[in-house]
Amino acid sequence: MGRGESSGSGMDAGGETSLDISVSLSGKEAPTKEWTLRCPDGGTLPSPEQACEQLDGLDDPFAAVPKDVACTQVYGGPQIATVTGTFRGERVDARFSRTDGCEIERWDQVAFLFGTTT
Repeated sequence: MGRGESSGSGMDAGGETSLDISVSLSGKEAPTKEWTLRCPDGGTLPSPEQACEQLDGLDDPFAAVPKDVACTQVYGGPQIATVTGTFRGERVDARFSRTDGCEIERWDQVAFLFGTTT
């Protein structure tokens, strides 16, 4: 299993998943796209059932990169996304960017929430 993947069902872990997602592909403060996701199968995000299933397979998709991790200094673009709400009943307030290798990996893990694959 890769980083952030779960061997069990997150929905079985209990708790509600209700997320508000804002994405700016140009890096500006004003979001260019906004979605909601209500698991198991609601919200305005395209294919919410599939997104819930993908999210369910991840252990901690909203965790920040630990401060003691060395990251490659590769710039992936100006994209910025925020995800707020609850995941498995726990509060979420996460910011994603593509400013270095660690952040790019983190972005790519949940890109399905942003309507992008990169």
